[in-house]
Amino acid sequence: MELDPGHIERFRRFNRTVTRRIGVLQDRFLGRDRPLGESRLLYEIGPKGCEIRALRTRLGLDSGYVSRLLRALEEQGLVDIRPSPGDARVKCAWLTRKGRDERDELDRLSNKGAAAILSGLDAGRREQLALAMDTVEKLLRASETAIAPEPADSAAAAWCLEQYYALLNERFEGGYDPGSAQPASHTDFMPPGGVFLVAQMGDQPAGCIGLRTLEPGIGEIKRLWVAEAARGLGLGQRLLTEAQAHARRLGLRTLRLDTNRSLTEARALYLKNGYVEVPPFNDDPYPDHWFEKPL
Repeated sequence: MELDPGHIERFRRFNRTVTRRIGVLQDRFLGRDRPLGESRLLYEIGPKGCEIRALRTRLGLDSGYVSRLLRALEEQGLVDIRPSPGDARVKCAWLTRKGRDERDELDRLSNKGAAAILSGLDAGRREQLALAMDTVEKLLRASETAIAPEPADSAAAAWCLEQYYALLNERFEGGYDPGSAQPASHTDFMPPGGVFLVAQMGDQPAGCIGLRTLEPGIGEIKRLWVAEAARGLGLGQRLLTEAQAHARRLGLRTLRLDTNRSLTEARALYLKNGYVEVPPFNDDPYPDHWFEKPL
């Protein structure tokens, strides 16, 4: 994919403005004698502690760098490293009393810094900036979302399906009972006849989609779900596109899917991608619309 050089330059200019304005380039972040990395780690550990592996994933840092930061904080008496109460094999970081006090002070100084920036704008422009920052944050999070095959009975897939079923139960008239729907075992989404894709946004699953083979040359899309926090970012389209690419690699010539009339966003997505409505091809009690698309 070829990128617009103008977009790249604007992105870099934005980065320069933000880092200068929030003081990242200063030797003493927030006026404290503490590097930015240590300060951020104190924030992420939080008052309830955090698994060290979760810290690495959440911040996108390698294990060696996180270990050095934690060691420095531990030597300063700010952090205590000990096994998780639920699993002695898992190491967790906890803030000491001194660490909690330092985190509170960093919060106070961060709020003061944000207030100083916002105070330079009138009320209308403050609201405009806040909305723009919300948009930038969501788009940056979308840019780091990765979609990859996952066993349909894995912890991440199971969590996504729980959220998916809960959404259907909320949206469908009369609710939704997975046991009453057309059966689809996790083995249906296993290679070589299928695939289950999970989207990860940072350290949190944000969406899923399943593909299974119904008969030679014909496949079915199932379980398309996007987390509420990730909606409006094009993730549903990305999941559908990835599933279609897998279908072609499996040698499928036609894709089918069904949906309920309450899922208006899903119907719009399918129509946009060239799916056409066809007569019912199953006796599932929940669908109101059946679609098909040649690949």
